[in-house]
Amino acid sequence: MAVTMRDVARKAGVSPKTVSNVMNGYPYIREETRTKVLAAIDALGYRMNLSARNLKSGRTGVIGLAVPELSLPYFGELADQVIMAADEHGLTVMIEQTGADRDRELTVLARPRGHLVDGLLYSPLGLGQEDIDHLKANTPMVLLGERIFHSPVDHVMIDNVAGTKAAVEHLLALGRRRIAVLGVHPGEKVGTAAIRYGAYAEALTAHGLPVPEELAFPAGRWHRSTGAEATERLLASGLKFDALLGLNDTLALGALRVLAQRGIRVPDDVAVAGFDNIDEASYSTPSLTTVDPGRTEIAKKAVDLLVRRMAGDDSDHEEIAARYELHARESTLGVH
Repeated sequence: MAVTMRDVARKAGVSPKTVSNVMNGYPYIREETRTKVLAAIDALGYRMNLSARNLKSGRTGVIGLAVPELSLPYFGELADQVIMAADEHGLTVMIEQTGADRDRELTVLARPRGHLVDGLLYSPLGLGQEDIDHLKANTPMVLLGERIFHSPVDHVMIDNVAGTKAAVEHLLALGRRRIAVLGVHPGEKVGTAAIRYGAYAEALTAHGLPVPEELAFPAGRWHRSTGAEATERLLASGLKFDALLGLNDTLALGALRVLAQRGIRVPDDVAVAGFDNIDEASYSTPSLTTVDPGRTEIAKKAVDLLVRRMAGDDSDHEEIAARYELHARESTLGVH
């Protein structure tokens, strides 16, 4: 007898509607509930009945998207672009969150998923070169985001180095010389923070300027609140600075709030820039200068590449760097 959605729901201790939501990638599901449902699906060997065509071909018509955190605007907006790109191929997207936690990222890779999805778009932040063997899976996969390591699978990348350098050079061209940085992760050797801070340092060195290590302020999770807290610490230090670079937009937006509260004029006293070009950056006060990493291009190229692999393309894996664009706005140029 075929396993039904009700069988899965009964085993997981949830409603059939919850099972359906998990299968369809509904984002607002507790991680504990999602894990129980996926475990029940694996245990029972449930196959989603999408259509006779899909069943006949052995395909589900679903691709997975594993990202660190949907509450971060960048990943929420990336998911939106992936869903639109997948829809052009008649595919549904199932979304998982990893919290940028290495163990949870490894769990995503270890979980049997052949009967759940036809392919996986995967954005890891906690993995390192030592984890590379875990990427060798039977399910077609395309990595997204940072060039954390050289891997045996396709990778559509953000050009973090060139994009960050463009932001720093923009600040330098405006005459700023003491550029503080929010969001560093001390001791990190791979990952977004390390890559972007390294590019910041290289840009200063290329212009014959010292790297002011005392102006590098840590922030764990890159949220508005941590950006605000880091800015408070920066101001309390008494160190002189005339520009501030948030390693992502949410950090920079948190900084803008604190600077406004303290009566520090942006950009007259301090110019502020971020990275990611989230939608909110255009509508903050002042609007935020930022680097667009090519989110739409990343989503489209990643989905197209994954579809090729799902169709049996076994050519050498590709590494594609999306095109970035600097958007100079009021937080560095002022109001005109």
